[in-house]
Order: sequence, then C-alpha cells, then structure tokens
Amino acid sequence: MIEYTNSEIAEAIDEYIHSKRDRCVLKSRLIDGICFEPLAEMYDMSVRQIKTIVYKGQDIVFRHVRKTH
Repeated sequence: MIEYTNSEIAEAIDEYIHSKRDRCVLKSRLIDGICFEPLAEMYDMSVRQIKTIVYKGQDIVFRHVRKTH
C-alpha cells in the first residue's frame, strides 16, 4: 500500500474538490482523522451525507495523487 503525505492529500483536495464544504469535510476526515459521526454533527448533516462526500471525494483525490507518484 502506498502512503501519501498530508500535504500531498491537502494539495489534491484544494485542486480537485471545488466545493468549500466538501474540501473541509475531506480534510477533516482524511488528514485529521475525524470520524463520520462527529463530522455529521459539525456540518449539521447526516452520517450518510458525510460518507457520500468522503467516498466520492477520496476517489477523486487519490486518483490524482497516484498520478504524481
């Protein structure tokens, strides 16, 4: 498994995720490691909505990060 640095992940999030809210959610989950339930409370969303943002976003982010490795 390839390890990516937090700065590589953050750069990809900033570049490829266009929604400010989604960028914040992804950084909180992928970089800070905050679980889905607390994120749902923080952003006043359901856990299902947060998971959708994270799963779709991480696919985009890691697809682009892999290209730079």
